[in-house]
Amino acid sequence: MLITIIILVLSAIFFVNGKIRSDIVALCALVALLVFQILTPDEALSGFSNSVVIMMIGLFVVGGAIFQTGLAKMISSRILKLAGTSEIRLFLLVMLVTSAIGAFVSNTGTVALMLPIVVSLAMSAGMNPSRLLMPLAFASSMGGMMTLIGTPPNLVIQNTLTSAGLEPLSFFSFLPVGIVCVIVGTLVLMPLSKWFLSKKGQKNDSNRSGKSLKQLVNEYGLSSNLFRLQVIGDSRLLGKTIIDLDIRRKYGLNIMEVRRGDASQHRFLKTITQKFAAPDTVLQVEDILYVTGDFEKVQLFAEDYLLDILGDHATEETKNTTSSLDFYDIGIAEIVLMPASNLVNQTIKEAGFRDKYNVNVLGIRRKKEYLLQDLGNEHIHSGDVLLVQGTWGNIARLSKEDSDWVVLGQPLAEAAKVTLDYKAPVAAAIMVLMVVMMVFDFIPVAPVTAVMIAGILMVLTGCFRNVEAAYKTINWESIVLIAAMLPMSLALEKTGASEYISNTLVSGLGSYGPLTLMAGIYFTTSLMTMFISNTATAVLLAPIALQSAIQIGVSPIPFLFAVTVGASMCFASPFSTPPNALVMPAGQYTFMDYVKVGLPLQIIMGIVMIFVLPLIFPF
Repeated sequence: MLITIIILVLSAIFFVNGKIRSDIVALCALVALLVFQILTPDEALSGFSNSVVIMMIGLFVVGGAIFQTGLAKMISSRILKLAGTSEIRLFLLVMLVTSAIGAFVSNTGTVALMLPIVVSLAMSAGMNPSRLLMPLAFASSMGGMMTLIGTPPNLVIQNTLTSAGLEPLSFFSFLPVGIVCVIVGTLVLMPLSKWFLSKKGQKNDSNRSGKSLKQLVNEYGLSSNLFRLQVIGDSRLLGKTIIDLDIRRKYGLNIMEVRRGDASQHRFLKTITQKFAAPDTVLQVEDILYVTGDFEKVQLFAEDYLLDILGDHATEETKNTTSSLDFYDIGIAEIVLMPASNLVNQTIKEAGFRDKYNVNVLGIRRKKEYLLQDLGNEHIHSGDVLLVQGTWGNIARLSKEDSDWVVLGQPLAEAAKVTLDYKAPVAAAIMVLMVVMMVFDFIPVAPVTAVMIAGILMVLTGCFRNVEAAYKTINWESIVLIAAMLPMSLALEKTGASEYISNTLVSGLGSYGPLTLMAGIYFTTSLMTMFISNTATAVLLAPIALQSAIQIGVSPIPFLFAVTVGASMCFASPFSTPPNALVMPAGQYTFMDYVKVGLPLQIIMGIVMIFVLPLIFPF
């Protein structure tokens, strides 16, 4: 028992110290338990097959798909528009929308999604974003208390209950507690944020490196130069390839891409395929050609080949109101030519970007001049910036040819930001299906199975660009941390350490009644979470809370809820939860800002919860 407690204490010290990654600390603790033969290899590795761990992997994938398809952004930005320019209304909506999304998606992902939306809305309302960003981080943690999958500590206490052979909690058992958290948090944060956060400065973000895709489109005037032509049934280019048309030489036009819908034509399950306009691309009925060039030449091309001009381009003035560029498989980027580049003095055609790298040159920025027409015969000058278009993979390949040019920005990082918005309805349907399977008991599917089904469906239905993108959404540090720490609770029980600690708690506080004992467990958890991750704290204290309740002969459920709420409602430190750390640079907060705003909230939340939990879950 002594060795187990020493390993536990050393783990806690290294967690607090933070110089070694938390997952490495957890693995070292696990190896120590094996070396001292406290656990067998089967027991030590049981965490990696635990349903909580598998469930978290699935939830990371589901949450990633919701972001990748732009579903969460779509919903949140539409709801937040209701706020208008009213500060109070905007504050309330930020709290409510964030907590609602946080109930189903990881709190870190929720904050990453909401942060740019909230900043832009605050700026347009003439409000300092700093007043909203810390409440945004706190609201994501409060929202996590509403459902079983909202935050990892909820899954940990569920696992503790089922391991002890007790009745599991339902998906929405947490909802009343979560609602109380959001109400208390909103009422307390409204005055605190106004007193302590309104005067914070706002950094100028204009010197940020790299331009967004939208900025590039606007800068080069691509939308005003872009036309969409649809191939109809009797068109003269059916079955022809791009090279057969010779469109650049004959009309001075450039086919940027071919947009092709899937055969099903089902709006809900639609798939959009962006095909790079390669020379051997064969054109089919219903294909939409994205063409840049002079409007009169576009009209002539459409008449010659019997094509429909989409978007009512009746005059030059109406052009930029109808066409827009979407980026899914195909993207754009700028490349700067090096002074000693071999391409200097060559024409764009001679440089062979299309033949060698399968990318188009859409425009040239030469000092303050933008060249967009008849680029094929344009000579390249030293210092020119070329706007290129192609598949994200081909643009990334350009960055490896560093002797002739430098690619501005990071193409693969930009590709990762592009949302597959046409898949948003599919992601929404899968999310609803997962929740339904978890909520209704008459559906004979375990929660972990429901999450696995949802994760696999997100990949199979194309809500991710590829399988690698799905794997990248998984936070492996968190997964390894939980999987390696779960056997620690087994070691505490096996050696009698958790019984010893709970005996100490019971003998010290048990005589004052269950309420005092639960308060002791709550504030111990709350204090530990300020220094250790909330998941690790929940893993350590859940079995102790269970034992304490059993020893004094009361229901363990309020005690376990004290652990999960205490672990999740930690606001006094920027490092206690990832969302707190995420908003720190954006809001220009200091450590003391978290103490001024977060500490009163954490104490008030604790006092309210100690009296509310026994009312919702009687002893």
